[in-house]
Amino acid sequence: MCGVDPGLRQTGYGVIIVDDEEDTVRVLDAGVVRCSRGEALSLRLAELAGGFSEVLDDHRVELVAVEEIYSHYSRPRTAILMAHARGVILLEAAQRDIRVIHLPATSVKRHVTGNGRANKEQMQRAVADLLKLNRIPEPPDVADALAIALCAACVVRQPARLALTDNDQLLSH
Repeated sequence: MCGVDPGLRQTGYGVIIVDDEEDTVRVLDAGVVRCSRGEALSLRLAELAGGFSEVLDDHRVELVAVEEIYSHYSRPRTAILMAHARGVILLEAAQRDIRVIHLPATSVKRHVTGNGRANKEQMQRAVADLLKLNRIPEPPDVADALAIALCAACVVRQPARLALTDNDQLLSH
């Protein structure tokens, strides 16, 4: 299962394995796909596609969980640019027939930290604690992606609390 925090500068990803019998979660891989600054949008999207494609192929991912787009009303351009990155992630998953779920950022934060408005540092510490990591995940995009993967694992095990299906039907909020 792969959690994704999409972005045009860098996209965080976190691949986890859930062992239901042992009731454990293990991080298989986590990192960022970086896109060249100053390049044309189309080239940055191609870089993102290539990098994320490698992650999916290297780990034989069966489910991708992607953060929903959120942008403050004062920054609509941010939402539009994020939509491009999300589109690449969704396309790469669709081309491999990988199931996709969408998770609201505030729900992920609330489930991981207890606070839907948690800051980056709080998210990083909470993810490190939950996954028993030796160090704080860096950059924050990695912590966010791992948090998304953790929440996706909960949704898969107990369908229902915070995900939207790929066809955007509300399962529950």
